Amino acid sequence: MGFKTRIKEYRARNDLTQEDLAKLVGVRRETIVYIEKGKYSPSLKLAYEIAKALNATIDEIFIFSGDE
Repeated sequence: MGFKTRIKEYRARNDLTQEDLAKLVGVRRETIVYIEKGKYSPSLKLAYEIAKALNATIDEIFIFSGDE
């Protein structure tokens, strides 16, 4: 299942770099890069942590191909 993310958009709203977000959720910056590019599917727990750090819901951040 493919997906798109709005992480970059929400990071900008919250004035966060990829590194900042990575530190907040406990992963490496490269993980955030791969998720933003749609090359890595995060676990539900990581998706939740990312959404929480960006003051959003999982549905707002992650757009799955079946939802478009």
